Amino acid sequence: MPRLIEILLAAFGLIVLSPILIGAAVAVRLNSKGPALFRQIRVGQNGRDFEMYKFRSMVSGPSSGSLVTVSGDSRVTSVGKFLRKSKIDEFPQLWNVLKGDMSIVGPRPEVRHYLEFYPEDGLEVMLSLKPGITDPASIKFRHEEEILAAQDDPQAYYKNVILPQKCAIYKEYTDQKSFMFDIKTIIQTFVAISN
Repeated sequence: MPRLIEILLAAFGLIVLSPILIGAAVAVRLNSKGPALFRQIRVGQNGRDFEMYKFRSMVSGPSSGSLVTVSGDSRVTSVGKFLRKSKIDEFPQLWNVLKGDMSIVGPRPEVRHYLEFYPEDGLEVMLSLKPGITDPASIKFRHEEEILAAQDDPQAYYKNVILPQKCAIYKEYTDQKSFMFDIKTIIQTFVAISN
């Protein structure tokens, strides 16, 4: 997707969604102590670190426990459950798009810890692209938290089963990516969220 179109879409999205963004920020602050936004270092294009924004959906405090979140995780607040299910927690990443750290469509950015578990060819493909808010893998694994909750070892399942599948999808995306394919992915994302 051309950079200019992404800037226009991100700016338009932030303006149109501003009532929801403000409401979500207030709800997060009223629901639990801590900031409205969650900031985390993720790995972007060419292996560059950047700060990704989300609405905070977990209790605030020192990081502890698993890096993956499963359905029913006690760290998730009551407001956070709604934000995660509706994907409203991802809306602040439109600011990442405006800044140029992310695209609207592209592989989801990982924390550096998990990069060592990617197959070399899959990692190369992933880091060659600007990370996105959504992508075909996000649609396929939109119920990832429920899938992980059913596993005896969620972290191992994420590393050994989900990551390789995501890598395969990223490779397919690289082969197919085009303006129209990105538009199709955006539409499919909205359809998936509404179901």
